[in-house]
Amino acid sequence: MEMDKELLEILACPKCKGELQLTVDESELRCDVCRLSYRVDDGIPILLIDEATSYE
Repeated sequence: MEMDKELLEILACPKCKGELQLTVDESELRCDVCRLSYRVDDGIPILLIDEATSYE
C-alpha cells in the first residue's frame, strides 16, 4: 500500500522532530539527524522510538 504524500509532509521524527525521508521502496521512514529508521506497515508509519532501528 502506498503512503499518503500529504501525510508524509507533516510527519516528523518523534525523537528530534526533524524531517523524515521515505525510502525508495516505501518500507521505511528515515531521520538523517538521529540516524533512525521507522518501518511502514501497509502504508501506516510506526513512529515509536522503541521500535526504531539504527541505520548507516
